[in-house]
Amino acid sequence: MTKGIVDRLYGVHCRRQRPVRGMHKVEMPEGGERFSWDGDRPATGITVESRGPVAVITVDRRQVRNAYDPPTLRALAATLRRARHARWRAAILTGAGRDSFSAGMDLRAMSATPPADTFAAVEEFQSAIEDPGRVPLVAAVNGPATGGGFETVLRCDLALAAEHATFRLPEVQRGIVPGGGATLLPARLPIAIAQELAIVGEPISAARAYELGLINRVVPAGELLDACLAMAERIAANGPVAVGRTRALLWTTLREGVAKGWADTRRVGEDPELRAEMSPPRW
Repeated sequence: MTKGIVDRLYGVHCRRQRPVRGMHKVEMPEGGERFSWDGDRPATGITVESRGPVAVITVDRRQVRNAYDPPTLRALAATLRRARHARWRAAILTGAGRDSFSAGMDLRAMSATPPADTFAAVEEFQSAIEDPGRVPLVAAVNGPATGGGFETVLRCDLALAAEHATFRLPEVQRGIVPGGGATLLPARLPIAIAQELAIVGEPISAARAYELGLINRVVPAGELLDACLAMAERIAANGPVAVGRTRALLWTTLREGVAKGWADTRRVGEDPELRAEMSPPRW
């Protein structure tokens, strides 16, 4: 894959693509349900475990530090879209094992993929994770989040990290421009700190990420999933329409400014679906 193609991976316009077909359910011993994708696509290494109202989405590509190839991006996008229409009211995104949350884009796999297919997969994932109507997403950062992995964390609504996790945008060290998710940094951090992360390319610890306000909590590795489940279950216990509208308003305000967020707040207040929810909890 040429440098120009890599530079463009996250800079393309987002649009919806056709969903991944085929999701098979496997009963789990503890009474939950686990789903895996197949159908007409290659194995993706994506599993989706149902924990009541919460979906646990795991990228399991340990041989490449849970890096994303085009089939994985499509499977993640399809899972996020399906979660919106399923019974799940929150989702957790994590990586398999303790060695990596995600190393970002699998450049070797992408170099073997036609550029048009790569761009389409990236667009599909961007569209799904940035969809204002998607379910609240909690990142369970179980290890280093590098490049596109770090950018994925920035796109999640909440993030908890294991003590050994690190966060890094190493693209400039390889002559690549960081992806679109990195453009969220100036809205989240003082510009000097954002520049340090983006143009120096060195990792920061989970403790430092918490200090900067990039993540919500740092916990021992063995407690990470339980802590994320507890938070996701608290979200799921709230009014689903109110939660969805609120998270969309906050992202709108971050990206487009307070004036736009305030205008949207007034419109949301007139939403009949939300008004119907303003009663003793029955969700």
